[in-house]
Amino acid sequence: MLIVTRKQFLDHLAGGSVVLLLGGCGGGGDSAGAPAPAPSPAPAGGCSANILGNHGHVLTIPQADLDSTTARTYDIQGTADHNHTVTFSATDLANLKAGQTVTVQTSTTLAHSHSISETCA
Repeated sequence: MLIVTRKQFLDHLAGGSVVLLLGGCGGGGDSAGAPAPAPSPAPAGGCSANILGNHGHVLTIPQADLDSTTARTYDIQGTADHNHTVTFSATDLANLKAGQTVTVQTSTTLAHSHSISETCA
């Protein structure tokens, strides 16, 4: 009969978790990764997001939210296998409405986050 101590069990469990976390980062190739594609121009009356290091995330800000007097938080999962959230303050939303570019940081998921530069036409 094989006897495993609690310490051995936790050591094996922790090692497996690290492998799972690293596997979740996905991709292959070089460590620098492919550069993020240039954002498409914002459609008239719409917004366009440039998500640094993107791998399937999508941010959609409804036009009506640009008039918000409170912060708004969005999920950006898109086709990625995990989600991040990103929050725009009321000031950020007013700046977007004025045509300025606003850069925010997403939540951290699977040991990474994304910088997002948003522009609205």
